[in-house]
Amino acid sequence: MTTTGKTLLIASALVALSASSTVALTQGDAQAALMLLAQDAVILESGFTQSREEYAREHLGEDIAFAKAVQTTRTNEAVYYEAGVAWTTATTRAQGNFKGRKIDSSGVELIVLTKQDGKWRIRAIHWSSHANKSDEIK
Repeated sequence: MTTTGKTLLIASALVALSASSTVALTQGDAQAALMLLAQDAVILESGFTQSREEYAREHLGEDIAFAKAVQTTRTNEAVYYEAGVAWTTATTRAQGNFKGRKIDSSGVELIVLTKQDGKWRIRAIHWSSHANKSDEIK
């Protein structure tokens, strides 16, 4: 396989892995979402840091509820790979209603992955978002 072919194969696998985390949340599959995270994964969001265990205990349920209730569109996805480490970036747009609140926000996502026991695992996730300026937001 050529270097370009290998790079495209890795990129495709990483995009699929990134999408799998979104699908797992939308389908309410907490176990599948956690299986994608390395044991030492770190989740960074809204100025807070959580370990995999803290995320599972304190935030995963809320992320599942949000993913089920609010339509999120990912765009500008990019995958980078170098020496066994990969990272993906994307922009997001979330629109819908959650817990009686209208949601209309834009965000960015960074996911860092490494290959562990022959499988790609998420080592770090950083999410940040902001409300869109709109008369519709309440």
